[in-house]
Amino acid sequence: MLGILSFLGFTILVGVIAYLATRKTDEGSSDGYFLGGRSLTAGVIAGSLLLTNLSTEQIVGLNGQAYTEGILVMAWETLAAIAMVVTAVFLLPRYLKSGITTVPQFLQDRYDTSTKTITSVLFLTGYVVVLLPIILYSGSLAISTMFDVPSLLGVSDTMALKLCVWGIGIIGSIYAVFGGLKAVAVSDSINAIGLLIGGILIPIFGLVAIGDGSLFAGIDVLYDNNPEKFDSIGGSTASVPFGTIFTGMMLVQLFYWGTNQQIIQRALGAKNLKEGQKGLLLGSFIKILGPLIVVLPGIIAYHMFEGNLEVPDQAYPALVNKVLPEYLIGFFAAVLFGAILSSFNSVLNSSVTLFGIDIYKQHINKEAPERTVVKYGKMFGIVLALAAMFIAPLIANAGSLFAYLQEVNGIYSIPILTIIVVGYLTKKVPAIAAKIGIISGSLLYIISQFFLKPHFVGNALDNAKANGIVDETVLTQIEADAYPHFLHVMAILFVLNVVIMLVIGKIIPREEAYVQEYTKQVDIVPYKYVKQVSISICLIVIGIYIYFAQ
Repeated sequence: MLGILSFLGFTILVGVIAYLATRKTDEGSSDGYFLGGRSLTAGVIAGSLLLTNLSTEQIVGLNGQAYTEGILVMAWETLAAIAMVVTAVFLLPRYLKSGITTVPQFLQDRYDTSTKTITSVLFLTGYVVVLLPIILYSGSLAISTMFDVPSLLGVSDTMALKLCVWGIGIIGSIYAVFGGLKAVAVSDSINAIGLLIGGILIPIFGLVAIGDGSLFAGIDVLYDNNPEKFDSIGGSTASVPFGTIFTGMMLVQLFYWGTNQQIIQRALGAKNLKEGQKGLLLGSFIKILGPLIVVLPGIIAYHMFEGNLEVPDQAYPALVNKVLPEYLIGFFAAVLFGAILSSFNSVLNSSVTLFGIDIYKQHINKEAPERTVVKYGKMFGIVLALAAMFIAPLIANAGSLFAYLQEVNGIYSIPILTIIVVGYLTKKVPAIAAKIGIISGSLLYIISQFFLKPHFVGNALDNAKANGIVDETVLTQIEADAYPHFLHVMAILFVLNVVIMLVIGKIIPREEAYVQEYTKQVDIVPYKYVKQVSISICLIVIGIYIYFAQ
């Protein structure tokens, strides 16, 4: 009961503080609601960025992969730091120079309105079909397990899951739809502190338990007994083969941290370029420490439970229940609940922004005043949230949530990244090239991963079994060799789409070269130490990989 009371108390406190922080923001204006009045500082941006990214699909999913494969899955965290540096140095100055509210707005300036609309629809489709339901499902699974909701309420596991889905969905919707970006960002910053504290306590308690009361003895025991788990170089059968770090992995990271509306919207809300860059760089430095929260606990769980957990994704909640003192479980559950809400309401707020500005204002009611745009954006957000709550329980049998999320996201992530990169680096590529790039990129990826891959992998495994091969290790290797890894496929299609767009630009170029104009909405004087800090962060990431390479 004490745990539940502390959980409710902390959650309500964060909500009240977030509400009070928004009272001075003019939410009747699009900048006030969608960008928090362009008043976000470096600390708020960094905290909001990190907590938006750190949800249960990250904490539970990556620790589940670390339980199976070890430290090599840290690529999803450490390489994000480099992508955030690229965003701070190259992309953010261009975004703020144009004074844009959404990434598709840049596409309208660079290409045309229909390109912007197609991109917004792609974002929204990905959010409602993939991202929002996965956040709700994984978060509900964690909360239901930690509080043993089925026993607490006397209901089935399925019903408990549905109750948690709707509870998280409704509370998250209130934050995002009725509070706007500033409410989301402020609550994120508060929860980020709790998440960092609680997240670091889990591996500390775990190592102390392994080391019979000694933290450093626990580190020695963990490494000496599981050296294979501390190799940063993934083989061809790994979820992140080493070669993918130089191909699709960096593209995924650049899309997520540099062009994904739910993430970049925090930096777009910066009061000036200097604060935006400082926030991204601070976030990237903290991101390097991310494996302590989303990788190390999985390895500790592997040692503690001797690799006997039936489902790898049980690693993190099982470790929490095993090592965390009872009086801290309520606090940590509240922090984890905050992380779940953060990702959910951040995606939802971005969806409201995309719909309100890029679809309603552009195509439905061009003369609508800002208050009307905000009003209908909120209505759309409610519909979107309801759809996600209905879909979430249906993905219970999706397998590895984190792997599923990353692979399916490729349908829209790489095509959008392609047209943004080409848009920035060229001046003559026309709008028709962008449209073809988006459509061809999405269709080719769908054909590759959902038709060609099952065909080739299925044939390879059937042939192997027909020849009497039954060893699981050999079959896994055959499966890995039968078709390129999805990250390699992303890189191949990225290059192919770039070539297609450049060829079209050569054949039918724009009549006038694109020139980006400075709207003077935001001061774009850069942070004076941006280059030095960026280089330092990149060197630290490289050093980590070299240190753990075996």
